[in-house]
Amino acid sequence: MRIVRSHLGLAALAAGLILGAGPALAASAEKGKVAYVTYGCWQCHGFVGQGSPITGPKLAPDPMPAEAFKSIVRNSNRAMPPYREAVLSNADLDDIYAYVQSIKGVDPKSIPLLNQ
Repeated sequence: MRIVRSHLGLAALAAGLILGAGPALAASAEKGKVAYVTYGCWQCHGFVGQGSPITGPKLAPDPMPAEAFKSIVRNSNRAMPPYREAVLSNADLDDIYAYVQSIKGVDPKSIPLLNQ
């Protein structure tokens, strides 16, 4: 009887961990855009992640892999200060990455001046 309860307890714990992690894993590009502005990312990387040779590298379109992005944000030793979890939550960082991923490139054909 005790073994059965133990297995049921472990199953419930595992289910709780799996189901409980679901919403936390879903990052929001919409929230990320707000966080991107709030934390001042735009000041160096531009409002659409276009970057600048002077202020900060291009982030979008086609951002670097998520783990590299997060590692740089957390551990930067360059001009950008590191944004530790006490300053920028993991959820906000996930949302910012979702926003950067959502940015699409501009088709040069959509710019009339470039088509003349």
